[in-house]
Amino acid sequence: MRRTDDPIVTTDAGRVRGRWRTSADARGQVTSFATFRGIPFAAPPVGDLRFAPPAAPEQWDGVRDAGAFGPTPQRESPYDPPRIPEPSIPGRDVLTVNVTTPDPSPGAGLPVLVWIHGGGFIGGSPASPWYVGESFARDGVVTITVAYRLGFEGFGWMEGAVPNRGVLDWVAGLDWVQRHAARFGGDPARVTIAGQSAGGAAVMRLLTLPSAQHLFSQVIAVSPADASATVESAREAGERIAAALGVEHSAAGLGAVDEHTLFRALGAAQTEPADPVRGLLQRAAMPLPLAPVVDGTLVPHSVTDGVRAGVGADKPLLIGATAHEFNESVVGVAASRPGADAVALLREAGVPDACVEDLAGAEPERGPDWALGQVVTDAIFRGPAAGWANARGAGPTWAYDFRWESRSPAVRGAAHCVDVPFGFDILGADGVEEAVGPRAPQGLADAVHGDWLAMVRDGAVDAPRHGDSHATVVYGRDAHRRIGAAYALERRLWTDGLAPVSPGSG
Repeated sequence: MRRTDDPIVTTDAGRVRGRWRTSADARGQVTSFATFRGIPFAAPPVGDLRFAPPAAPEQWDGVRDAGAFGPTPQRESPYDPPRIPEPSIPGRDVLTVNVTTPDPSPGAGLPVLVWIHGGGFIGGSPASPWYVGESFARDGVVTITVAYRLGFEGFGWMEGAVPNRGVLDWVAGLDWVQRHAARFGGDPARVTIAGQSAGGAAVMRLLTLPSAQHLFSQVIAVSPADASATVESAREAGERIAAALGVEHSAAGLGAVDEHTLFRALGAAQTEPADPVRGLLQRAAMPLPLAPVVDGTLVPHSVTDGVRAGVGADKPLLIGATAHEFNESVVGVAASRPGADAVALLREAGVPDACVEDLAGAEPERGPDWALGQVVTDAIFRGPAAGWANARGAGPTWAYDFRWESRSPAVRGAAHCVDVPFGFDILGADGVEEAVGPRAPQGLADAVHGDWLAMVRDGAVDAPRHGDSHATVVYGRDAHRRIGAAYALERRLWTDGLAPVSPGSG
């Protein structure tokens, strides 16, 4: 295929025309690659399809232009501002994929990275400039981002509608990848699914989803949470939203509400705690009200139960979190307890006695708010990552611990999302300096991106498996990469206070 012509690829629904682009990395190496954007993998989820499983896209005649990102499921960002740039693009055809490939030739046989974006299942965008995959193209990898329905559209529970529509979107997108990867130069037998935050939760859900095992070969879970809502909690959240809107809690009632109005009512799904400190650990560990539901059919069990049962145990997994994911989220909470020290606050937060002293003494110079924030971080992200890595035993599991701290005045510590531009090796991209600060170390990007690339290419990382020794790749404040033991406190928290029982399907 000549690189002076726009690349054209034939999909099951019709032909698409992409664009040749170039990018220069931090060392000045220029890479040429092709992008295909906004390719439908399913029909627009509107009308009768709004709360239905994804349906096949309509066929088109001629050549469809795939030079620009298509409409996004996100109509407006719930985050002000989002740490990762997350464009909202209007339109109906939102169930699309974006492909970046260094060689769109059938038979090129390149490994494939499928990225599922985060955003708490209510926000985020597959059109983010951070997810294009220029550096992966430089390294001979095809990158594909998959859109999925968000908020109530994708995860709301109601009578008369199929549940887990967002999960079905992931599965449909991965099925599209299996059928089309080779046409864009990829190898369908070498597909890595990866994601961060809610995207990390998504890939852990897929890793433990029995019906999805044939769709990918390995997994990178970046800051995954345990998104395993019960039918009861999902029903209660839906009822609160419907009541706030004054409509019947059904597909007919909620289907009469436009997307923007429904999105703005999502806050009703949350219940405010009577006290910001008491029971903080257990409260933070609860699943989001709009998230994959253990429905007993498509999703038969929680992620934890799936890991314990060995579902996906044969698939290589790279999993980890940043040191201070959500530590910033409780700034000022300690002021509600004048004179209380960190130990007293942690006990009130529900931290098991065996863990209190270690958690209070981890970074005492940062004060009791920081210790409470670490409770939130460990409950949502680090505890599950540690628990799942440990539960996989001697399986092909590599753990990492990202401890490099942002230099941005707007970000404290090794916070949520700070590691993403290092994994994608895009330190010069729009919005990166705001998240990580100036002069971010390229050596760290080489280390993190190198480990992601090794998993995508080889299904293994150049490090000991986590196993019984709990060996962990540590991306540190000083050394860019070292091997050490990590997550000891988080494993104890997981065992003593966080590891969930099966939510069941009733």
